[in-house]
Amino acid sequence: MQGPRTVHLDIVDYPGEWLLDLALLDKSYDQWSRETLARVEARDTGSGFRAALAETDGAAPLDEPAAAALARAFTAYLTAARAAGYSDCTPGRFLLPGDLAGSPALTFAPLPPGPAPRGSLAREFARRYEAYKSRVVKPFFRDHFARIDRQIVLVDVLGAIHAGPRALDDLRSAMADILTAFRPGQNAFLSQIFRGRRVERILFAATKADHVHQSQHARLTAIAEALLAEAKSRADFAGARTKAMSIAALRATTEDRVTHEGRPLDVVRGRLLDTAKSAAFHPGDLPEDPARLLGPAREGADRWLDGDYGVMRFAPQPLSLRPGEGPPHIRLDRAAEFLIGDRL
Repeated sequence: MQGPRTVHLDIVDYPGEWLLDLALLDKSYDQWSRETLARVEARDTGSGFRAALAETDGAAPLDEPAAAALARAFTAYLTAARAAGYSDCTPGRFLLPGDLAGSPALTFAPLPPGPAPRGSLAREFARRYEAYKSRVVKPFFRDHFARIDRQIVLVDVLGAIHAGPRALDDLRSAMADILTAFRPGQNAFLSQIFRGRRVERILFAATKADHVHQSQHARLTAIAEALLAEAKSRADFAGARTKAMSIAALRATTEDRVTHEGRPLDVVRGRLLDTAKSAAFHPGDLPEDPARLLGPAREGADRWLDGDYGVMRFAPQPLSLRPGEGPPHIRLDRAAEFLIGDRL
């Protein structure tokens, strides 16, 4: 009855590592250190930082060069962990420092429990950790995150599966932390930033759907849904509508069926990003039951017992589009429908 109206859509793109930082607001330095060091012990990528930590006395007087060296070792560990497929690599600004590179705000690291007298390394690291939360995390979420009412979280499920059971379980834990970040009223600060606006819909999008044949898209979505269901249960989350979906915002492959060892095999074809060569690829069959992956992941298995899952990086295909045509994609329209369809 009011006639046509205009809907303004503001899109804010920010790194997922910064989203995980919101969970730090509820954690003290000691709690964060315990959880982080437990992950360091379980990951092969943590050997260098463990060696540096073994030579560090947290109760000793603060020595700035030694503190900076330990922070660099911790940053190197986080970088290697992310490259190995792990998801929970907080604090996020250690990986993407921006204008904070070299700042004292990023010159700290987790330490094992112990005495922290005045003027000690441990006391100073705890102070810098709290400063990181108050001067880096809170302003970002107050000025940007709190004004967003729809969220799409891009999740590299295929990459985590390829990296192994521990990486997949780490992704499950990270998704729980992300959902925790959307719970208003958890503490005084979150209550303030969510008072004026609530996140109404959250889409967890399993990316790179074009890297597997369409016959496996339903299985990829089922795995993402299972990860989301466990995350929702762990986070005791309620309020916003959530959904899992497998998508590719820009499709880089085409599908084909070849004969391999006398039987048909579904593959994807594309141009490899690293070599620019054309290749046909079958990453392995994803299980119909997500529990076959989530079970070993929860148990901390070192590798998959019944299969290996590969990942290749494909470059976008050359496009020749007619006026009015958009680039090829997979379910980007469904993602938009879930996120903003009710507004149109």
